[in-house]
Amino acid sequence: MADPVRVLGVIPARYRSTRLPGKALVPVCGRPLIAWVLERATASRRLDRVVVATDDSRIREAVEALGGRAEMTDPAHPSGTDRVAEVAARHGGDVVVNIQGDEALIEPALIDRVADALLEDLTWDMSTAATPFRSAEDFAAPSNVKVVSDQDGAALYFSRAPIPFDRDGRGFDACAPLYRHHVGIYGYRTAFLQQLVRTPPSPLEELEQLEQLRALHIGCRMKVVHASEPAIGLDTPEELPKVEAELRARGFAG
Repeated sequence: MADPVRVLGVIPARYRSTRLPGKALVPVCGRPLIAWVLERATASRRLDRVVVATDDSRIREAVEALGGRAEMTDPAHPSGTDRVAEVAARHGGDVVVNIQGDEALIEPALIDRVADALLEDLTWDMSTAATPFRSAEDFAAPSNVKVVSDQDGAALYFSRAPIPFDRDGRGFDACAPLYRHHVGIYGYRTAFLQQLVRTPPSPLEELEQLEQLRALHIGCRMKVVHASEPAIGLDTPEELPKVEAELRARGFAG
């Protein structure tokens, strides 16, 4: 078992992605996708250790060639969260941050804010992030998950539907301050993470196909922190030019 750490960062990266097989190794601006994610995660000030959790030796070898740390996990895991929990059980620590393996543009400062939410207030079980919606079209799209939170920043509900509902028809611009786009990064207390993966999927989770609803179903207090930018993941070959263009626009690639 590795020496325990206080804050562990885990990047789940499976090979058999449905829409883009071998996604972690897809070249993005001349480097494998996982290289960009690993670089951003290791720039975090709060993570004491970063581990790529994978089910394929090709990904492990690529990460190790980059000087990173990768660990093999059970290929039968149903989700990235289960893969993260397996690695977290080996390392111990107080807080685990799940960093999506397809987000080459994840901000290290956002990783820090997600971790800090749990380090600074022990009453939170989990933390995640959200950013304002930029357009009515993005807000309406079921692929963009919405989150509503209370006055303390605790998540009340996540949905693929446009929530909150604009009953009086005031329009997107008038309601925009209430419309928040969920960013899929998660912090967990280690004990809560293990409880979460032992819990069967909830009815709402199965209906919306949103795993975070399982956490709310069992009474999780989940802090939603601010993200300055929406998530830009790579799920299909068609999205590759957009990701590469954004990397260049932000000065990360030539």
